[in-house]
Amino acid sequence: MPFLPDLKENIAHEKTGHPPEYWGINNEYSVLKDVLLGKPEYFKWVEAGPLIGRTLRNMHKTGIKFDFDLAQQQHREMVRIYEQEAGVTCHYLDADPVLHRNFFARDSSAMTPWGALICHMQLKCRRADYASVIKFYQENNIPIWKFVTAGHFEGGDFVILEPGTVLIGYCGERSEKEGSEQVAEFVREQGWECEVAPIPALFVHMDGLVVPLDEKRVVTCLDALEGWVIDWLKKKGFEFVDVGFQEAKNLGVNLVALGNQKVLSMSGSVKLNETLRSMGYQVFAPDMSMFTLGGGGVHCLCQALKRTPV
Repeated sequence: MPFLPDLKENIAHEKTGHPPEYWGINNEYSVLKDVLLGKPEYFKWVEAGPLIGRTLRNMHKTGIKFDFDLAQQQHREMVRIYEQEAGVTCHYLDADPVLHRNFFARDSSAMTPWGALICHMQLKCRRADYASVIKFYQENNIPIWKFVTAGHFEGGDFVILEPGTVLIGYCGERSEKEGSEQVAEFVREQGWECEVAPIPALFVHMDGLVVPLDEKRVVTCLDALEGWVIDWLKKKGFEFVDVGFQEAKNLGVNLVALGNQKVLSMSGSVKLNETLRSMGYQVFAPDMSMFTLGGGGVHCLCQALKRTPV
């Protein structure tokens, strides 16, 4: 049985000002209430996939260096925006010197209307991240829905486009087709529609290519998305806020919809931020360069735990 109660009951709670008695999300664009983050106390740049790999291989030419103190400042500013600008309650995974990248909280689990999906990560340096995320859910009495077992699968490839529809990706180097198909079947068993699509390894996860912004509106990089996926989205009535390839490969798509026309983006997404502001969105764009160069953007850093249901 889904642990997200009747939506009419939840919406009634919202109108009365009382917090809804549930954990979970049925969309990724309504008002964000609670978010799961991590603590980058042991952050360092190590070989961990194509994004940070590109940074490391080009450092001798770019002169870019990792700055631990700057990373902490950037993370604190992101938290400030969540708490003070958007009224979001932040929760944290325990910092761990061994699981030194577990603060990228998007990937070790995925929140659903039915509970938390515990993922099966492929990178050796992140393979045991499941330990910290299971501990968090158990200690906070948040139900765990399913465990991925058929193959590797990571939460960045789980995108709830709208209630009833999920888009799942896999690049092979992180999520694998077998794991993605297993998760898709989990979703279909609940009566939801789910599509599974391959993505270029350069973008690591589907949330590097498609992120919901609003009802029937997604931020995406059309140049890197499979044509049949674009057609499928169009048939479902979605409109696109397109991000150019250059900005997208630097995690330009990887933003967080906060609801109420508020968006957490990043300073590096210059063109996208201009577009969003011209559309009437209030855009918060902190410098997150230590993280984007290190393998993930603001969407990678968070896992929504509770949103206003739609």
